[in-house]
Amino acid sequence: MVAAGRGNALASRLIHRAHAESGWFLYATVCALVEADRARPGTAEHLAALPGIAIVDLDLPAALSVARATTWADAHTLYAAQPTPDRPDGAVIATTRPHTWKKQPVRILDVSP
Repeated sequence: MVAAGRGNALASRLIHRAHAESGWFLYATVCALVEADRARPGTAEHLAALPGIAIVDLDLPAALSVARATTWADAHTLYAAQPTPDRPDGAVIATTRPHTWKKQPVRILDVSP
């Protein structure tokens, strides 16, 4: 999220594609939005206003998962990326920190410059 705010071309393309193409979705967890806004004030409000981004709320199952972790943003993102009936393969995590997800059972898209 912070990378998009800093002009990361790959992150910007993902946002544009989610807005312009049907069937493309970008999800932003509220915990990751909070962390991004702390790192770069204004990021959360800006991303939440974009039409191509769906905000993933911190519901009870997510909160219970997050409560066991030390980093809320990563824990909420990991929870949201897990397979669901709507997304049987789970979601892909776009990240500039691919090393963070190496030992996790998720697919990643490295958007590092």
